[in-house]
Amino acid sequence: MAAAIQEVALSSGSKAMPRIAMGTASYPLAPFDSTRDAILRAIKIGYRHFDTAALYSSEEPLGEAVAEALRLGLIASRDELFITSKLWIQDAHSHLVLPALQKSLRSLQLEYLDLYLIHYPICAKPGGLNTAIENFVSISNDELMPIDISSVWAAMEECQRMGLTKSIGVSNFSIKKIEKLLSTATIPPVANQVEVNPLWQQKELREFCMAKDIQLCAYSPLGARGTTWGQNWVMECEILQQIAKAKGKTLPQETVIVKSYSEKRLMENLDILDWELNEEERESISRIPQRRGNQALFFVAENGPYKSMEELWDDEI
Repeated sequence: MAAAIQEVALSSGSKAMPRIAMGTASYPLAPFDSTRDAILRAIKIGYRHFDTAALYSSEEPLGEAVAEALRLGLIASRDELFITSKLWIQDAHSHLVLPALQKSLRSLQLEYLDLYLIHYPICAKPGGLNTAIENFVSISNDELMPIDISSVWAAMEECQRMGLTKSIGVSNFSIKKIEKLLSTATIPPVANQVEVNPLWQQKELREFCMAKDIQLCAYSPLGARGTTWGQNWVMECEILQQIAKAKGKTLPQETVIVKSYSEKRLMENLDILDWELNEEERESISRIPQRRGNQALFFVAENGPYKSMEELWDDEI
């Protein structure tokens, strides 16, 4: 029997968000059946929070897994799940936000999302990019455009008012970019999904989001080997390996949210609730040299809205 998963309250006052989620991004793309079956196994062992995106091509298999879980009686209703999806950059235009969300809901076979995020603080020419993740790695710089965050966020707010998503948020946003959004927002973002792991701890961003009542959601807490940009830095970190050994845990169990289709890993990810780091271990982790894994260099171009990493991440590099 899986341990009860802790939840965090969101500033929207909507359903609380489970702290442990199963991510569904994979590169290269996993077969439809493999993705669906892995999600179904995750539901069986206790996962209730699932993260997807238009980019990942995993909305349809997630929808199939949820429908099958309902048919099998693994969950009594869709309301037991917390589903997050994301607005891709070619749809990050005010008039395309609602159609993009409606398309995601059709793929997921759902009437609403629990959380809808702006995937990146940038947009692309409408219809110019295929959202499949394989095509994303060869993104054309002349497709990129600056995002009109005020109008796009207003459209996100309207989606929440319509009940198509219970909460709205952002992903890969720096402090400066969140401040710009907040300057015009009438509904503040409840979450910011960003890269966080022991080698990229994001202390200033974490403190800023906490002060603004924005939940920080970590992706790639083990690094991102096997992705379009991944490294194995976290898994190879000697300090983390020593702590894991002392705790009698595998290294992945030192994190909260990871992506895996392996049933063994899925179980390990839930087995993190009965232990914690001591002060000496926390201090050791705080001294680990920091380096960003996901630099998102595919969004940096001389003729694009971001001409350097410093502009894209606002010096949070």
